Amino acid sequence: MKIGCPTEIKPQEFRVGMTPNAAREAVAHGHEVIIQAGAGQGAGFDDADYVAAGAVIIDTAAEIFATADMIVKVKEPQAAERKMLREGQLLFTYLHLAPDPEQTRDLLASGCTAIAYETVTDDRGGLPLLAPMSEVAGRLAPQVGAWTLQKANGGRGVLMGGVPGVGPAKVLVIGGGVVGTHAARIAAGMGADVTVLDRSLPRLRYLDDVFNQQFNTGYSSTGLLAEHLADADMVIGAVLIPGAEAPKLVTRAQFADMKPGAVLVDVAIDQGGCFETSKATTHADPIYEVDGIMHYCVANMPGAVARTSTIALGNATMPFMLALADKGWKRACAEDPHLLNGLNVHAGQLTYYAVGKALGIDVISPQMVIKG
Repeated sequence: MKIGCPTEIKPQEFRVGMTPNAAREAVAHGHEVIIQAGAGQGAGFDDADYVAAGAVIIDTAAEIFATADMIVKVKEPQAAERKMLREGQLLFTYLHLAPDPEQTRDLLASGCTAIAYETVTDDRGGLPLLAPMSEVAGRLAPQVGAWTLQKANGGRGVLMGGVPGVGPAKVLVIGGGVVGTHAARIAAGMGADVTVLDRSLPRLRYLDDVFNQQFNTGYSSTGLLAEHLADADMVIGAVLIPGAEAPKLVTRAQFADMKPGAVLVDVAIDQGGCFETSKATTHADPIYEVDGIMHYCVANMPGAVARTSTIALGNATMPFMLALADKGWKRACAEDPHLLNGLNVHAGQLTYYAVGKALGIDVISPQMVIKG
């Protein structure tokens, strides 16, 4: 198979879809790997690193899309990239289709087969290709939130860990999954007073047992959420419904009860965001204010630490990428139901129920697709 990796063109996206190590593995499996010139520079990989791994450097994205059997990326294809996708081509990347009807329509029109990192599953019920970026984003969230909390950036001017005689920042984490766990761990490590809310009692027990009360936990309810919102200096939104649009858990009306200059960090923004007033921002212009509440809603947070993120993502995606290349997507998905869960689009048909429900589009079962 000819595997192509173009340069990411989303604003301030410095990650790359394949590491030199991934390219080397693919070449060792007998595949041809073509990398766009300069694709890895943002993550610290030179063209020479890919050449040494056996890849071929191609000047333009147009050449990559025109000749590759499989396109491997990081972020969802942008409008210009979607125009280059073709019938029968395999796209393997993050998609986040539920809040993005325009991208969904373009992918359906292209006739390509698209497998989304964020809906591939594992035998423990996890999301193995989303998890590494959730870990990165979770650990970044208190860091960027602390920056936003500084007075010069519009925040309350509260130090995360406080100082002797002055209490620490109060941080509320909504969601105790991968993002929330890592966010709580780092925020607590910075000295903040942290509370994690979740609706899974087993998860709350796990957090309490493993982290030995480094942070507080609570069973999420409308009343308890409102109580903690009023007291919080920072709120980290870390909720996820796999493949679906994120639920809106904090409304604009609730801002009146919050502290002026409090900070919202929406890690769920790729799936539409979990705050009513969330809108995607970029690393170049990451924050904005609504009714005195500061919002940090960067849609590709892990891109800020591109080298760490690229290597972590490459470690996770490589086995699946090799399976798709070695067997072809249909056989690979037929033999691995977890990879099949990643199938979102095939030949003009939507194959992921949560996306269809969010966008009002008819869905065909992925099992039907691989039998057809």
